[in-house]
Amino acid sequence: MPQSPAAQAGRKSSRIQVRNRKRILEAALEVFSTHGYRGATLDQIAAEAGLSKPNILYYFEGKEEIHVTLLNQLLDAWLAPLRAIDPQGEPLDELMGYVHRKLEMSRDLPRESRLFANEILQGAPRMVPHLDSVLKPLVDQTAAVIEGWCVQGKLAPVDPRHLLFSIWATTQHYADFEAQVGVLMGEVDVHTGAAAHLEALFRRLLTPGLIVENS
Repeated sequence: MPQSPAAQAGRKSSRIQVRNRKRILEAALEVFSTHGYRGATLDQIAAEAGLSKPNILYYFEGKEEIHVTLLNQLLDAWLAPLRAIDPQGEPLDELMGYVHRKLEMSRDLPRESRLFANEILQGAPRMVPHLDSVLKPLVDQTAAVIEGWCVQGKLAPVDPRHLLFSIWATTQHYADFEAQVGVLMGEVDVHTGAAAHLEALFRRLLTPGLIVENS
């Protein structure tokens, strides 16, 4: 039986091997985002990729390695908008830009969002080390920046972490609950309306000195 590429460290992958790994990961993304980790099988991934199960096992040791590979790729992509917040920028513009980037990801990468959500709902068994070593330091750093803006009076007082949680919840909802949103909204341009709504929502929350009168 041929060794998996993981056991062939140091060997350069051929163009076909690179293409097949990408093909397997794309198929696995579809399967995992639809069925979750527990409901997904190697047979489903093989069928989606148009490859045999032994071929899948040539490139990956099993379902868990495929899943972890996808999650690692996803985490890098998912954190890019947070890393793009500029501490020297205009606070409201930086945070509104972050909201819009997250919403665009929800529109363009719904399967990736559901893959991540499924992992978290299961207690993040394959991601806890990454959440602790990668996500937490970045969130701590961003929270310190937001807190500094609040102290300087550039933002209305807000708990930075709960603000980030709220942004994640409102933007990723459009991916994680895409079927429900589609039924309830019909054929309208959902993301354009969502962008305008979330912009108004977070600007009202974050603009210093803004008084909202009770109706």
